[in-house]
Amino acid sequence: MDSPQTTRVPKVFLVRTEIDLLLADLTEGDPVPSERDLATRFGVARETVRQALRELLVEGRIRRQGRGTVISRPKLTQPLSLRSYTEGAISLGRTPGRILVAWEDVAADAATATDLEVELGTEVMHLERVLLADGERVGLESTYLPLHRFATLRGTYDPTTSLYAAIRATGVELAGARERIETVLAAPREAGLLECTTALPMLLLHRRSVDADGAPIERVRSLYRGDRVAFEARLSPEPA
Repeated sequence: MDSPQTTRVPKVFLVRTEIDLLLADLTEGDPVPSERDLATRFGVARETVRQALRELLVEGRIRRQGRGTVISRPKLTQPLSLRSYTEGAISLGRTPGRILVAWEDVAADAATATDLEVELGTEVMHLERVLLADGERVGLESTYLPLHRFATLRGTYDPTTSLYAAIRATGVELAGARERIETVLAAPREAGLLECTTALPMLLLHRRSVDADGAPIERVRSLYRGDRVAFEARLSPEPA
């Protein structure tokens, strides 16, 4: 077994370090040298460079553009809060948008019925939308609402705008939510809607929101591209 003094650092790590230094001098939209150029510069195989670039793609540092690669803009960092996606994006200087995929009434499955506190099979409103930031597809949001509470949205709501603003306009205020985050890979349909590959890591959020009386408002499944979106939370000490 190698001692700490003799352990060799993997080539891909050394190449990644050199590429990081190279990217530090570039700005958003600048072209990244090709795999061949980087392999020649660092004296390594193209596969070693390819692996380092794959890591940078997943991290969102670079992105494909045409047949080349360029520097990406920083990730959209969303706060974990009761703010809507629209509010969060605007606060970061980004332009939010949405593409409607589906808006329909569906029978509640077991998980949806439990979260919305309705009988199994009860019709609920389902809204599925692609989330945009500056015109780029960054997420896929699937929302379920109790139909008996929000049926009027059918005639008043523009699905390309903030749903939370529309809910508040009905007189309902979001008072709390439970949210879980995990990492997954996108299914082929989801990858197609988000214009990425199924190999790209995703951030999956499950949220259940309630009003001041504890009555359920929504059940949401949100899938975000790991190379385009990050989340942060403000933490404080718990009382002793």
